[in-house]
Amino acid sequence: MILCCGEALIDMLPRETAAGEPCFAPHAGGAVFNTAIALGRLGAPVQFFSGLSSDLFGTILRDQLHASGVDASPAAISDRPTTLAFVTLTQGHASYAFYDENTAGRMLTPADLPATQADALFFGGISLVVAPCAAAYEALMQREAARAVTMIDPNIRPGFIKDEAGYRARLDRMLALADIIKISDEDLAWITGDTDAAALRKATGAAVVLLTRGADGVTLVTAAGQCDVPAVKAHVVDTVGAGDTFSAGFLANLDAQGLLTKSALAAADHHALTTATAFGAKVAAITVSRAGANPPWAAEL
Repeated sequence: MILCCGEALIDMLPRETAAGEPCFAPHAGGAVFNTAIALGRLGAPVQFFSGLSSDLFGTILRDQLHASGVDASPAAISDRPTTLAFVTLTQGHASYAFYDENTAGRMLTPADLPATQADALFFGGISLVVAPCAAAYEALMQREAARAVTMIDPNIRPGFIKDEAGYRARLDRMLALADIIKISDEDLAWITGDTDAAALRKATGAAVVLLTRGADGVTLVTAAGQCDVPAVKAHVVDTVGAGDTFSAGFLANLDAQGLLTKSALAAADHHALTTATAFGAKVAAITVSRAGANPPWAAEL
């Protein structure tokens, strides 16, 4: 079982009315939510933990999780509102404006943490930025890291960060706990000032670092060395959910290979890890070929 831990929100995506007026359409989203949805659609056993609202947007989120085969029973439900993210697209690249004060996801605390026996836990996204939810996710990772495989994708949104020093310190602590780090070249440059994935692996002790470079593919780094895995060519409609889907594909393939234990991951060979990386790239290519975060089902591969 894979437990995805982090935000679920409503992406308000730019659209146009029949009269040609600009508008926004609500779509279920959030980085970690997207990863959970993608895992469910790929047939991997997956649960989702977050703070979810009982409002109409929260119902949309829970319904989509259920429809995609994701068990949301670990989630903490409250009557606080759902986080909204208004999306703008520039040449297919997404930027975000978040409305997150006092929301169900934001106000999650360590007291809400679920009991879990998941084989792997996935963390990331804006849920690692703000109090009190960031402290809850960090506490969960600290609690489970010695037992289960942990993966993190910071998925940094600089415009959402208010306490940069606190956020950087939290990321440093969580990166040091992670067995698998998936990070974009832009995010790594924000954290360290360069895109040296090998240096990140050495500094954190992670078993695997996956540096995603958009159309230039993925650099896979382990203690044994590094290699580049090419991206799968696609007609890009937009990049919403691409990295989230890549993470899901990588985890789903590791699970299919029986590698989601700490010992198995540490012993995984080059072929197994490049296979999982290539599968993640294949799944992400389908997501970028259509509007919004709409990960593929296993039957589409």
